[in-house]
Formats: sequence, structure tokens, C-alpha cells
Amino acid sequence: MTATRTPHRRCHLFHNILGFVVLAMFTALDSPWCRADDWPSLGRDATRNPVSLEKNPPRQWDDKSGKHIKWSAELGLGAYGTTPVVAGGLVWVGANSWTGDNDDPKTNAALLRCFRESDGELLYEYVSPRLPGERRTFWQGLSCSPLVEGDLLWFVTNRQETVCLDIGPLRKNGAAPRVVWKVDMIEKLGVHPRALLMGPNRLCSIGPSYQGRIYVTTSNAVNDAQTRVPAPDAPSLVCFDNATGKILWTDNSPGENILVSGFSSPLVAEIAGRGQVIAAQGDGWIRSFDPLTGKLIWKFDVNPKLSRYAYGRGARNYFLAPPVLYKNRIYIASGAGAEEGEGPGRLVCIDPTKQGEVSSELAVDPEGKAVPPRRTYAVDPKNGEKVVPNPNSALVWEFGGKIGQDYDKHKFEDQMHRSMASVAVHDGLVVVPSFTGLVHCLDAETGRQHWVCDLLASIWASPLIVDDKIFIADEDGIVSIFHFSKDPAQAMKQKDGESVARAAIEMDNGIYTSPIYANSTLYITTRSRLYAIAKER
Repeated sequence: MTATRTPHRRCHLFHNILGFVVLAMFTALDSPWCRADDWPSLGRDATRNPVSLEKNPPRQWDDKSGKHIKWSAELGLGAYGTTPVVAGGLVWVGANSWTGDNDDPKTNAALLRCFRESDGELLYEYVSPRLPGERRTFWQGLSCSPLVEGDLLWFVTNRQETVCLDIGPLRKNGAAPRVVWKVDMIEKLGVHPRALLMGPNRLCSIGPSYQGRIYVTTSNAVNDAQTRVPAPDAPSLVCFDNATGKILWTDNSPGENILVSGFSSPLVAEIAGRGQVIAAQGDGWIRSFDPLTGKLIWKFDVNPKLSRYAYGRGARNYFLAPPVLYKNRIYIASGAGAEEGEGPGRLVCIDPTKQGEVSSELAVDPEGKAVPPRRTYAVDPKNGEKVVPNPNSALVWEFGGKIGQDYDKHKFEDQMHRSMASVAVHDGLVVVPSFTGLVHCLDAETGRQHWVCDLLASIWASPLIVDDKIFIADEDGIVSIFHFSKDPAQAMKQKDGESVARAAIEMDNGIYTSPIYANSTLYITTRSRLYAIAKER
């Protein structure tokens, strides 16, 4: 059976466009006003692993009747890329002032909105006007999940500015936050960003700080024609002093080999007693750096060496979501933006304790010497170049990674396809969705697939695991709920001879961002609204 199927999917993408072992403790949890079950950054903590430690989440609600809806709030048109964060009684989320008229400056800005956690009252709004030029406008609103630590908040704007706010005044007496520092990465670093027409235009979501530093992906990108990188010397990763905004070090390893842009947010963690900044970069390589010096520790090429890149075609991918750390292993899936459509992907489990070139394969010339990386391909067989195994490989296991006939001969449901989402790992199981709508449950130690379910709708959002439930949101606006189990009979139910989720709840609009669970409340962002969902007490 080939990796194809009949076109039964409901896909509303086009008309929707139209109409951190973990660090012992990070500062946010040291704050006297931050509760233990807050969700203060993308992925909740420094592991970037979207798993809640709470119990008994809501399993039914209705946004139309208001059943179990604690409150909801308008976000404007096109809330495509921001997972909310919750800290210190405040909820922060990206929004959009755009109404469809690109010529109206009053409605042509991205917004960071702050709501009171208890009742959803809008308390503050940071307005960031769009950059000029069609491909630099990031029209889909603010697509960065902030980081909150104590009285400070950091985020990246649609104008590629890294901003630090003092939110203490807002929390204490309702006064507007104060800008502590702001760095324009286009002006100061020469970064060339580029927005995707169809998205997701995910800007860097800053992770928990490390020894007074934060780390930011710059979104340096290719030109509109997809032919070259206009600013290859500009950094793809920056280390800032978190209190002053001073640039401590930068990295431009992807250089001229960026495929589209850098969308993935870095992971900062201490692993086996060593700090690492792990960045999945725009050339399809995952790199680890020393957090204090920026020195490269290891690098891993996620793409098969025989793969080639052509816009919308081929098997050479990049990253949309951050790496996840679980029990001293790194998990990440490759993918592409929505406008490039479906295609083969690769999910890898990596041992991050190794050093140097740790890819599973090496590209060598006829004399066995390493071939320098190239943007659209790694190996040219016509010139005698070939692929050889890497004896220093850090690959623990992979799911997918097949190209050409090796890809086509696999059943569609048993192959990894492009993914925009991070994985969620808990109790020895990995849950990962693909853009095609498949949800896979795999063994975290071996990569063996336990079950798969086709939701028949594109998935942009990462899974959420709370207690014994898995929440998956899709583009059709459906939140599917699975029982957390490796047994398919327990995880799913049967309907008309097909395996489906245990429950499926329809929301008011498409969902492109990941749900979170904080302080006994489930937060779901649809294309136009933020919902706070909680059981009645």
C-alpha cells in the first residue's frame, strides 16, 4: 500500500486565511506571587514538554451554551500562532487588530493582550505596528508566547524586536507595564525576516532564563523568491542579558543554507550536569551550544542525506516547534509551513550527551572526506559523493525519515509526515501529531508505534497531556480527547468500524495554537477567541 489515500479530508485553510535533568527551579516558580500550577512559558517549563502535573481536567464543554466556559475574550482576526501563558493571576496571549484592510494603519498591528485570570477582564494591550512590505507584515497577529519570571516578561514582536517588560505595576495596582529594554534585531543585527503567507508565522517563544540569560531565535529567512538568504551573516540565535538586553553572543551557523526561516524556539536545560541551549534551526540542523559562551557542543542533521529541497516538494524539511526534553533525551519532529502542504517527515529521539557531529549519516566525497553542508541537498551521487553511517551518531531511534520508494511502500498511517507540532512525552509514551491529521502514540524508549488515529483535519497545534487525557486541537476547530494509554482499545473508541477519539468537542472556529492547562483551567485559543474552560465548583 502506498503512502496515499483518498481526498476525504476537510480542509478550511484557504478560506480561513481569507475570511528546561529540568533546571532545579526557574525564577518564575520562585516568585511569591506565581502559583505552582501556572503555565509561564511555551511548554510550561524548561523541558518544553506540554504535560500538566494537575489532575481531573474538564472533559466536556460547550462554547455556544456557555457550559463550563469560565470566560472568553476576543483576539481579533487570525490568532494563528500564540499559545497563551498564565502566571501570577494574569493570562497573556497574542492577538490581532487586523480587520482585512492592509491599508488602514489603525487596524494594522499585532497585539499582546493581558487578561485577568479570574474573570477575563482585559487589563493591558501592547500594540506593535506591522513592518512595511507584504512578506514582512506578519499579518497573523503576535505569534510569540511570552516568558514570565517574577515581575519581568520577555517576548518577540512581529517587528523582530525582543522586548522586556516590567509587569509589576500592572499586577500590583493596575498601572501599565514599563519597557525595561527593547532590541530591534533587524536594525541592530541585520536580520531579514519573512512572513509566510499561509503560516504559521511562529516567532520565538523565549524559554526560562539560564544564569541571567535568555535565548532568542531571530527568524532570519530567505527572500520572497525562495532562492537565497539575503543576510547569511546575520545571527539565527542570540543570547541576551535578560536584565539589560546586552547581546552576549550570537550564532549564524545556518548561514546561507536556511530553507525558509527559523521558527522553532530554543530549549535551555541542564543535561547530565551540563548546560545546553538546543536550537532546531532553519537549515534543518539541531545544534547545541554552551549557554555561557555560545560554543558548539553538538549538531544533528534531521534530514536524510539523500533528501532534496524544493519549495512545496521533496523530503527536506525544517522545524516549526521546539525540541522537547524527557529523561535526558531530546525529541523533535521535522516539518514545513502550511503553504508547502503535506510530505514525508522525521521524528527523532537524540542522546544529547554526545559531542561533535552526531547526525545518523554523513555525506562524504569519493575520498571519504566530509562534504560541506548545502542548502537544498547534501549529496551529489553524480560526483561520487555518498552517504555513510556516522559512528558518532546520537540517534537513539527515529520514526519516519523515509524518502522516495522507501516512503511510498509504507502504509500512510504507519509513516511520519511533516509536523508543525512539538511532541508530548509522559510515562514512557510519546504523542505526536502531523499536519496530515494523524496522531501517533509511540514508545519513548524504542519508537515503536502503539496506535495511530486519523482526525481527518490538519493539525497545527501541539498535544496537551493532563492526568489521564490527551487533548488534540485541529484546524476544523475540533478538540479531540484521547485516554492516555498505549492500548489502542483504551485510548480510542470504535465508531462505524473506525478508531476515533474518546470525545470530540467542536469550537467556534479553527484552532491553530496549542491548548494549555493552568490552575484547574483549560485554555484554548481559536482563530478569533481565547476560552477559559473549567469545571463547576
